[in-house]
Amino acid sequence: MQGSVARSATPARSISDTGSRHKHSFCALRSYRSEATYARRGYHRSSAFTTNMPLISPSARRETLVRAEERDSLLEAPQTDISAAAMTPREVDWLMTSLVFLFPAIGGLLFGYDIGATSGALVSITSQQTSGTDWYSLSPFKSGLVVSSSLFGALAGSVGAFFLGDKLGRRRELMLAACLYGAAATLLFFAPSYPLLLTGRVMYGLGIGFAMHAAPAYIAETAPASVRGLLISLKEGFIVGGILLGYLASALWVGDQGGWRYMYGAALPPAFIVFAGMAWLPESPRWLLLSGASREQAEGAVRRAWGSSGSDRQAVEQEVSNMLRDSPTLAPGGLAALFSGRNLKPLLIGSSLMLFQQITGQPSVLYYAAKIFKDAGFASDSDATRVSVVLGFFKLVMTGQLPQISHDRSACLK
Repeated sequence: MQGSVARSATPARSISDTGSRHKHSFCALRSYRSEATYARRGYHRSSAFTTNMPLISPSARRETLVRAEERDSLLEAPQTDISAAAMTPREVDWLMTSLVFLFPAIGGLLFGYDIGATSGALVSITSQQTSGTDWYSLSPFKSGLVVSSSLFGALAGSVGAFFLGDKLGRRRELMLAACLYGAAATLLFFAPSYPLLLTGRVMYGLGIGFAMHAAPAYIAETAPASVRGLLISLKEGFIVGGILLGYLASALWVGDQGGWRYMYGAALPPAFIVFAGMAWLPESPRWLLLSGASREQAEGAVRRAWGSSGSDRQAVEQEVSNMLRDSPTLAPGGLAALFSGRNLKPLLIGSSLMLFQQITGQPSVLYYAAKIFKDAGFASDSDATRVSVVLGFFKLVMTGQLPQISHDRSACLK
């Protein structure tokens, strides 16, 4: 019995010492209520208490009871932790927050658009009636290169973003991606030969690599914390929406002479919108801190990104303080850091998800949807591309259902 009382003294001392500063949560303290109540009821004055603890000295017994009273008083004390105020939901300036989200998300939309547009463009390029070129008769290998060349470019862009992203910053990286998107769309629209077509596809892929690296980082580091997860999920919806728009463009121009040029060239206006929008938006405040900028510059970026909500000086200062606190642990540690410590498990999970997505063949179905439906029996190119629109719409609807399914599952687990 003496051992049990001695063991109970250690957590009592810890809570007593730190409780005056209110740094322990209520849930952690609740486990001590029964003992504190037991002491308050006066059972310590009964003969049973004395009889059951014959090895406890009177001084040790008094010390134990005093600590029990301290725990009970701490349970009754008002909880005034300042972190509670910091976590209180604040009003969001939806106009500014929407702009902070929209321009980077369009960079993701252009990635999805390329998938849907390539589905119809491949049918248009390889058709004698609609190609408008004398090199329309492409072998399966050359047709495959039209599709995969953008993926090679995206891979190269991802590698480049790893080395250049933190030097350029999220904002300038997205502006670079917009320039690559726009230049590629222009080249593809005017491409007079197959090699230049592939060059434009690789260039577009480079834009995808940079955009898909910078867009989620910019949104996560700039948007208010209360809507951050929602906006990241919506960005994925923009990618799928881009796929649907690509299928719609295919259905619109697949029957026109040189229609594939219009499909690819239509990416130019959104690319210009991304560039203009990112030139106007502030830089990521977290990147400013990582790059050595002053705290005042980071607070200014937060105020601009939050719009009218940025008038809350205390909230802005708290946000920057959180960034300063987390930055040392989140700063890049080189390529080797990906394969060690806490990064290894997320890396394996993310890589596994990408592996299973690829080996199911789902991306191939999206890129070759129009050709697959045409080979399945749809006689005309227009019919095949219209069915692709149905596929894109269904994918968009199901993507929109995933956040709701996740929310319902979380509610059931509570």
